[in-house]
Amino acid sequence: MMEEEEETWARRWLVDITRWRPSPAQFDAATALLPPHERPAIARFVEEDDRKRALVSRLLPYSLVHQVLGIPFHQITIRRTDEGKPYLQTEIATFRNFNFNASHQGRYVGIASEPVCLVGLDIVSISKPPEETFNDFINNFSSYLTEHEWNCIVHAGSTNKVLTEFYRYWCLKEAYVKAIGAGVGFGLHRLEFRHVDWTNISICIDGKESRRWKFWLFKLDEMHLASIAKGYPEDVVNSYKKTLSNLIIEEEQLHAILETPEGGFLLRTVEQLSRLHH
Repeated sequence: MMEEEEETWARRWLVDITRWRPSPAQFDAATALLPPHERPAIARFVEEDDRKRALVSRLLPYSLVHQVLGIPFHQITIRRTDEGKPYLQTEIATFRNFNFNASHQGRYVGIASEPVCLVGLDIVSISKPPEETFNDFINNFSSYLTEHEWNCIVHAGSTNKVLTEFYRYWCLKEAYVKAIGAGVGFGLHRLEFRHVDWTNISICIDGKESRRWKFWLFKLDEMHLASIAKGYPEDVVNSYKKTLSNLIIEEEQLHAILETPEGGFLLRTVEQLSRLHH
């Protein structure tokens, strides 16, 4: 497999579900593109926006795998690890470490894929539950943050700035945990992020800085943020490790991948994802 080909396997797609207003028949047609075992998770939602998010977050991986790797829709098998991490089940060795990560919150559903290094994606909506006070909401999360992060958050300024600062840290932590395939039990307080005006973002894991990871933050609009984490394949948890075929990769190649700038997201429509099926 040519490295030039592999490089084209990296994708950053984003769907704005508020722009998709399907009729019941159109919604059912999009759902029918998915394998039967994926459909009950969509049907259990009552609110239309929740159902749209659930559908699009499941449709994105199939559409992406079909377009990027050329596997026919009906031959794509996506499984989940014990921790709930989705992965492409394949016997084709040339796909090596191809991995992807989807995320959704608010109006956006997104997916990121990489051919060699691990990738994690998290999308957040900058808001708090209406039934909670601002202080109660922020304090609920204090145990997931380090002292340094907490100080940065509470001294950010106005209420909105504090909320935005909190979500930046939260978004980065989630992207890392999702990239390594860890479950909800992973202690987010073990991760500390440092940055220069939210560029040159670095991570300390259990108090030690890691140079095996790079992070990016994106402002999708006034109310939504997204973060991308990219890192070394051998850092995955064991259940996810079994799904990758090439854990040991040359340091130079990984370094070059991590140093490649992130270009942001390509906006896709549900109609485009559905057309990929044909």
